[in-house]
Amino acid sequence: MSAVIITLAIIAIIYIWSSCLLFYREKPKKLVADESKCFDPGCKSIIVKQDSDKAVLMIHGFPTAPNMYNYAAERMKAEDYDVYAPLIPSFGTDWHDFIKTDFSSWYQWIEDYYRQLEKEYREVFVIGISMGGAMTLKIAENHKPQAIAVIAAPVVYNSFFRDRIVTSWSGYLGRIIGLICPAIKPGIVTSRPESNDGNEDWKGYAGTYPRQGVSLMHGLKAIRRDLGKITSPMISIHDKGDKTVPFANQGIIRREAKTKSEFIVIEMGNECHHTHHTLLQYHSVQEELMDKIISFFAVNS
Repeated sequence: MSAVIITLAIIAIIYIWSSCLLFYREKPKKLVADESKCFDPGCKSIIVKQDSDKAVLMIHGFPTAPNMYNYAAERMKAEDYDVYAPLIPSFGTDWHDFIKTDFSSWYQWIEDYYRQLEKEYREVFVIGISMGGAMTLKIAENHKPQAIAVIAAPVVYNSFFRDRIVTSWSGYLGRIIGLICPAIKPGIVTSRPESNDGNEDWKGYAGTYPRQGVSLMHGLKAIRRDLGKITSPMISIHDKGDKTVPFANQGIIRREAKTKSEFIVIEMGNECHHTHHTLLQYHSVQEELMDKIISFFAVNS
């Protein structure tokens, strides 16, 4: 009986170590951009300079690339913004490089990028989708952009007891899985011909990356904790049927971020063959959503 109790105790400790990320620490690594390694031209940064005194930084998601902002970049250009949608190093190039990096390193790189824009422009706005939305929140927690737009932004991954949110049950075992297998069915995606509504042009890494997933989960803990520090005006957009980031995340942002905010809830139909997630990429809603973002930024300029 004692052996059974000991075994169960060990299993419980390992589970708690993995699910609660006990003693988990990261030290940001210095990342260097090298877009000559991009596996597709659509992965490269979108940079539009037209001597404006205002800029918009667009932050892509996990594990995607800047091409999700092709339409948004054109719209912001037409509104006389200088546009920066950079490729975060290790994304869009080689997944072997990707598995050597982590959320704290990605964020450090994009925060340095933001700081440089802040030195060069009178006003800097930030737009982020998915993980990019989480990073946008973190930038606003640590700085004061003129205004921000967060689309399908996660602030928790798995939070069953506190929030009844479970993005993936396997996430509770991600730390253990990552010790054994750094990547599951890794590869690259240059298109999704089975999809529609603009999602057929999605580019990024295929597969599952347990260690990077754990890193993101850990990073979200601090982002949620500091939501109350945000003072920049914020527009938050989420689809109720989002199959990647549970819609309930927007509810947490609504309750815990105290800044001036506008919350947009959409419900896309089932005729859309995608995850209802990278919203600014979808032809059926991108014009309407960019109209709202542009208007919100103009009011808060």
